[in-house]
Amino acid sequence: MIQIGIIGSGAMGSGIAQVAAMAGHKVKVYDKNEAVLKKAEANLKATLAKLVEKQKIDEDKANSIIVNTHYTPSLNDFKDCGLVIEAIVEILEVKQKVFAEIETIVNENCILASNTSSLSIASIASACKKQERVIGIHFFNPAPLMPLVEIIPSITTSDEVLNQSKKLIDSWGKTTVITKDTPGFIVNRVARSYYGESIRIYEEGIADFATIDWAMKTFGRFKMGPFELMDFIGNDVNYKVTESVWTQFFYEPRFKPSLTQKRFYEAGWYGRKSGRGYYNYAEGAVMPSPKQDENLGKYIFNRVLCMLINEAVDTMYLNIASREDIETAMTKGVNYPKGLIQWGEEIGWNNVLTTIQNLYVEYQEDRYRPSVMLKRLADKQ
Repeated sequence: MIQIGIIGSGAMGSGIAQVAAMAGHKVKVYDKNEAVLKKAEANLKATLAKLVEKQKIDEDKANSIIVNTHYTPSLNDFKDCGLVIEAIVEILEVKQKVFAEIETIVNENCILASNTSSLSIASIASACKKQERVIGIHFFNPAPLMPLVEIIPSITTSDEVLNQSKKLIDSWGKTTVITKDTPGFIVNRVARSYYGESIRIYEEGIADFATIDWAMKTFGRFKMGPFELMDFIGNDVNYKVTESVWTQFFYEPRFKPSLTQKRFYEAGWYGRKSGRGYYNYAEGAVMPSPKQDENLGKYIFNRVLCMLINEAVDTMYLNIASREDIETAMTKGVNYPKGLIQWGEEIGWNNVLTTIQNLYVEYQEDRYRPSVMLKRLADKQ
C-alpha cells in the first residue's frame, strides 16, 4: 500500500488521516505547529477509544491505526509518499507556496491533491512544474463519517492521475463523484441557494430564522434547516465559501453573499463553535419557536427548493458533472432527502419554471434567471 501524507492537522486533515489509516495505509500528518500536532494525536486516540467502546472496531485495529499514523513538523518526512493531500487554510497563495515546496520533496510519481472546497485546482497546480499530477480530492466534514468525496481534475490533470485517485478513494469505502474544476464544484455551488435564498427571505421580513428552518424540515424533510446548518458548519466557513464562489464566478448574482451573514461573520457569531450564530447556544438560552403557518411554510419551502433545482439543472446544463453525480453529491454530501433533478421531475418542470419566472418578474434581478435547461425541460413536458 502506498504511504499517504496529510498537510494540516486540523479537523479536516486529521479526519482524512484517520480514513486513510483505517484503510490500512501508513500515514504521515504534517503541521508546523507542534502543539497542534500533539492535540491531533491525542484526539485520534480518544476517537479510536470511543470506537472500540462502541464495538465499531476492535483494540487490535485501533492500535494498528495509531502505529500507522505519524505526526511530523517536517515536510521532508513526505519523501516516500505516493499521495499527499493538502488540508490547510483556504488562501490560494498559501496553498501554492506549499505545493511548490512539497513538489521538491516527493518523488516524481507522487500525486499531489488539495482538499479545497472552492478554490481553482488549476491555480493551485500552476505553482508546480508537473501540473499533470495535481488534482482536487474534496472530503466533507467530518471526513470519517461523511461518505462523499468530490474528485476534481483540472485542465492540466492527467487521465492516469484522475483514474488512480478515484480508484484509491473508492477503496477507502467512500462514494466518489467527478466534477469539473469550477468554483464550488458540485455541492458548494448547488447548495448556495439553500443558504442564500433563505437569508433573502429573512431579510425581506417574510419569516424569522426558526420559521424558515421549520418550513424546510417540515415540508422538505431536510434534516437541518438552513440556519441550523450554517451554525453547525460555522458562519466563518460558510460565508468565505460563498464569497469565494461569487468572486470566482465573476460576481454572478445567483451567488451574491448577504450582508446579514457578513455582519454575523464580522461579529464573530460563527454558530455553535462560538456559542452564538443565528441562534444563541449559551447555557440557559431559549431557542425561538417558529410560526407554524402552513401557507407561509409551503411558500418558503417551494421558493428555496425551486432555486436549488434551478442551480442543479444549470450545473448539468454546463456539463460540470453528470446527472448521476450531481444527484449523488447532494444526497451524500449534504444529506438532501432526494436528488434535486428527481425532485424537479416529481413536482413538474413547469411548476419550477413558473416559480423562478415569477420571482424574476417581481424582483427584476438576474439572481432569479432560469437556467436554459430548465426552460427546455419545461417545454418538453
